[in-house]
Amino acid sequence: MLLAFLPGLGPMELTLLLILGVILFGRRLPDVGRYLGKGIMEFKKGMKGLEDEVEGYTRPSEPMIEQPRPPQRVTATAPKFEDPTVPTSPTNS
Repeated sequence: MLLAFLPGLGPMELTLLLILGVILFGRRLPDVGRYLGKGIMEFKKGMKGLEDEVEGYTRPSEPMIEQPRPPQRVTATAPKFEDPTVPTSPTNS
């Protein structure tokens, strides 16, 4: 139903709201309705765009198949220690 979001309103309340709307908006009531409809449509378009964007991140268009990678081999080098008693180069003193 169109007015399902207003469950507590009966026919008397709806009539009162309609009369109040005509009194407040008068001749501008069709314009108000038109702008309200356009706003709702823009909101729905924005929500649809967000849903599409979220689906694009969660579900890729092409399935990604990962190829197994060979194990990485790292060559380890031993640290070079020099004997502190043996001079490595002559100093100019």
